Amino acid sequence: MINLKKHLSLNQDQFEDILVYFSKSLLGKKDEEAILWDLAKNCISKLGFIDCVIYLIDQKNKSLVQKAAYGAKNPKDYLVYNPVEIKLGEGITGSVAVSGKAEIIYDTSKDPRYIVDDDKRLSEITVPITTDNVIYGVIDCEHPDKGFFTNQHLKMLSAIASICAIKIKSVRDTNALLKEQQNLLQLKEEMLDLKLRVFKSQMNPHFVFNALNAIQYFIVSENKKTALQYLSVFSKLIRFYLTHLEKETVDLTEEITMLNWYLKLQKLRYNNTFDYSISFNQKSSKHLKVKIPSFVLQTLFENLIEHAIHNQHKNQTINIIFEINPSNIIVNIHYNYTTEIIDKIRYTPEYRKQIVQCLDLIRSVNRIKKYKIKKKVIPILNTKKNIFGNKITLTLPNIE
Repeated sequence: MINLKKHLSLNQDQFEDILVYFSKSLLGKKDEEAILWDLAKNCISKLGFIDCVIYLIDQKNKSLVQKAAYGAKNPKDYLVYNPVEIKLGEGITGSVAVSGKAEIIYDTSKDPRYIVDDDKRLSEITVPITTDNVIYGVIDCEHPDKGFFTNQHLKMLSAIASICAIKIKSVRDTNALLKEQQNLLQLKEEMLDLKLRVFKSQMNPHFVFNALNAIQYFIVSENKKTALQYLSVFSKLIRFYLTHLEKETVDLTEEITMLNWYLKLQKLRYNNTFDYSISFNQKSSKHLKVKIPSFVLQTLFENLIEHAIHNQHKNQTINIIFEINPSNIIVNIHYNYTTEIIDKIRYTPEYRKQIVQCLDLIRSVNRIKKYKIKKKVIPILNTKKNIFGNKITLTLPNIE
């Protein structure tokens, strides 16, 4: 071991050997605490100091936490004896952690900031572990004699702290990148699962078999024109589902075409129990070259139709108006109906189990893709305060 006596310094070659050794020892380390313990046991110890504690900043709690030590605070193994936390700005270490400027205290008895840890010592040197204007922690060394630490010590510790900071930054950047990649992979898996759920909903046996039965019924009834029309629309709809299964966005024009097919098919399927219209506000018709998230619009109408049929609504009309803005697309839906049983409750649909609920889909897409899709439902009341329709507003992002 190299010993450093009071006011004597290592020669340049010896110090450079320590830096080279420390730099090489850090190459394979991917854990911050391993870096700090290597700094304490294999670097600080070679400088001849008798006491050293290394802190990392805990940003959440705004404090310094003792992570590694050499001397009295490290009696054995890789343990810090009675570790303490110091609030940022408190004490000498806390002040350096905030200012980012190293300090040498020649007589701690005259510095009111001095905090006694395990024992009172008269000299202290504190150096920030910092790089690129980011402070990760501090190296704090103490000595029982007054005036022990020199500017030479300061230069040594500053160089060592700089190497340590660069390595910590590298480890954190690598870990952040890995975490981002893992999150991205998880989100992709969740998005794929969501797509499959929606596709399964769109292609549920109830819908497919009923569509085929409807075609068969029209053929048997010798209504060949309607059968061919139904079959044509059904095949286009299936082709659309298959084509867009892997896509996360869709052209608004394509989505509106699909929506028209879907509503036309459902109208035929349910014997013209509802009428619908699709229109645009005056400015929107000139700006249809936009993209919106896939699945959402059709899932909303799938829910709406299934809810209406389930509750046996009569005289249904669905008027859809698209409003295209620079940042979003607003879909205003005026849905009116009559019922034989007066509906005394608010809009609380109970969809069939195999149908993906629109609100669940919106929550999932918003969480996965960070969109801000919103759905708002306002009941339309008659003079007797009974619900006979709903105004539904769907706000979708205008995706570039």
